[in-house]
Amino acid sequence: MHRSAEAMVAQDEQPRHAGEAIVAQEEQLRRAAEAFRVEWLGRKQGRLNEVSSRWLKAAPPEAKKLVGQRFNEFKAKLEDLVDAALDTHLDPSDAALRAQSIDITLPGTRRLIGAEHPITRTMNEIVQVFAALGYSVGVGPEVETDFYNFESMNFPPGHPARDTQDTLIIAGQERKPLRDRLLLRTHTSPVQMRTMELEPPPVRIVIPGKVHRNDAADATHSPIFHQVEGLCVDTHITFSDLKGTLDHAMKALFGSSVKTRFFPSFFPFTEPSADVQITCIFCGGKGCRKCKQSGWIELLGCGMVDPAVFAFAQEKQPAYDPKKISGFAFGMGVERIAMMKYGISEIGQFYSGDMRFLGQFA
Repeated sequence: MHRSAEAMVAQDEQPRHAGEAIVAQEEQLRRAAEAFRVEWLGRKQGRLNEVSSRWLKAAPPEAKKLVGQRFNEFKAKLEDLVDAALDTHLDPSDAALRAQSIDITLPGTRRLIGAEHPITRTMNEIVQVFAALGYSVGVGPEVETDFYNFESMNFPPGHPARDTQDTLIIAGQERKPLRDRLLLRTHTSPVQMRTMELEPPPVRIVIPGKVHRNDAADATHSPIFHQVEGLCVDTHITFSDLKGTLDHAMKALFGSSVKTRFFPSFFPFTEPSADVQITCIFCGGKGCRKCKQSGWIELLGCGMVDPAVFAFAQEKQPAYDPKKISGFAFGMGVERIAMMKYGISEIGQFYSGDMRFLGQFA
């Protein structure tokens, strides 16, 4: 038989009435707990004040210490009971608020904003200059093989740079073939070869990174420092392209009034090679102590990629035929440029972690 509509409605109303009764009971208990708190812990008329007057004021001097301890124990237990009662029958929104361990009415904690380290900032500025010319960023490992660090860069086996007085060699490599021995890279040039092995020409990359050399630390030298190197390979690349590129980069870094000049030099991986000087940014080329009265400061090295380097790249990328392509490469020390830009005379300040020094760049 089907139940009547009235019976169904009455049965459905039962859970609602039960819920309302529970809510009413919880509200009654909450009010009772709040009334108990006011009765005992009220600031002006709370019974605890009366107990304090009767116990402490009436106690003889020799008993005041003991009575005070007993009173504090009684007060602590009473406060715990009141808190437990209120937490049990507290409104959910109020309970969530009281559960927070901080006072939300207080002002928030100010988070200090950090700033780029001057080395990082300078390196990013250099990269951005070449990125605007269409160069991409190349990266590679700091622990390199002798092949990528020296052999592929046209360093002969007896070259002084391979000596342990100049290069930090990983221990336990004596039994390996020379080209497989591991070392800490002395320049970012290995990334040039790694890139050419993976990508056919044209290639335009700029390579920022950390390098290591066995140098004694002094005002201008450190065994750990940073470089930015660049490589451009395509058809019909000439020395004029190299000069124009670096002249533009120096003006972008130091101002449009800066002039550049090139002097013959030697690097195993470029031919011809050149050292690049810029007019002194401190005296404008007039001559001062920082430029040794010459008006010029030597800043970086460069040159046209040696065909022998392309020959190594041809082993994996036949497109690097020195008869069909050409290219140039350059490299500069980031610390040296940062010291010039910010007027820093001691390279060790970059690595000291002195927040008084670093805070100047925030």
